[in-house]
Amino acid sequence: MRTVFRLFIVCFFGAAIALGLFYAWATQALNVSAPTEDESAAHAIEFRIPPGSSLRAAVQILNTAGVPLDADLFALLARLQGQGGAIKAGSYALSHGETPQSLLQKLVGGQVSQASVTLVEGWTFRQFRARLDAQTTLQHDTAGMSESEIAQKLGLPSLEGRFLPDTYLFDKGSSDLDILRRAGHAMERALASVWQARPQGLPYKTAEEALIMASIIEKETGRPEDRAHVAAVFVNRLRIGMRLQTDPTVIYGLGDSFDGNLRKIHLQTDTPYNTYTRAGLPPTPIAMPGLAALQAAFTPAASKALYFVARGDGSSHFSRTLDEHNQAVNRYQRGRP
Repeated sequence: MRTVFRLFIVCFFGAAIALGLFYAWATQALNVSAPTEDESAAHAIEFRIPPGSSLRAAVQILNTAGVPLDADLFALLARLQGQGGAIKAGSYALSHGETPQSLLQKLVGGQVSQASVTLVEGWTFRQFRARLDAQTTLQHDTAGMSESEIAQKLGLPSLEGRFLPDTYLFDKGSSDLDILRRAGHAMERALASVWQARPQGLPYKTAEEALIMASIIEKETGRPEDRAHVAAVFVNRLRIGMRLQTDPTVIYGLGDSFDGNLRKIHLQTDTPYNTYTRAGLPPTPIAMPGLAALQAAFTPAASKALYFVARGDGSSHFSRTLDEHNQAVNRYQRGRP
């Protein structure tokens, strides 16, 4: 009887010691090397778990990345917590002070590391694509694709103006196509919302025409407080059949041939986007309008102005008549009284 009791005591203490050692291992910081000078102080190692990976496969990825983690012990920790097959795919950052226990919770909870990319109001698709191409944390699935191929991939009729300017967070390792889809859907929702709530009397036959107008307003506005007045000028011109005569459309039509200096010959050279030589709206948007420009296209200021000129400080002077406009041009552009 005493022998059995002694054996029980030995087993009990042995189990207690083993459990204590296991607990110490589970809560002890992993041996992660210090970050280099250009890495974040909060993150030392980044790794990606592909979809369908097992827990042991995740440990192998970590081992390859230089994190010494015992696969058997980690699997045991997951089984004891009922989380053996619950890890989520994605990109992760292994923080300093990370323990096997906290790492397991991160993988189970899908606490992926994220980056962000910003699409700026007034940018063209080419500018946005260049920004995506510069993101080293994205997977560049559009590399080598033409714009028409990208449009077909996204199910869009065209690309210009189709993406809502905003800052988009993404899981590192995501496809650039995913960002484009999200930005495209965001623009679709925004345009549908303002189109559905549009007031009567606007000179747009379709939501597409309103999007084109919003892109012009975006490019022509220097200060936010002028946006509704800029919208009023172009809406008023469209209503009476007056040519829009807006430089940004001409510049867009020149494409890569534009050297930054808009000349008189450019205004006289006919292209589908030259609103000096052609009446109505250009065939497509010329940039990506933000929400404020979209709203201005549907809610222009109550103004009869048909002209405006830059004052030189970012703001604009608005005029109802050509004579008043010419006086403003002399004052603000030519320095004449």
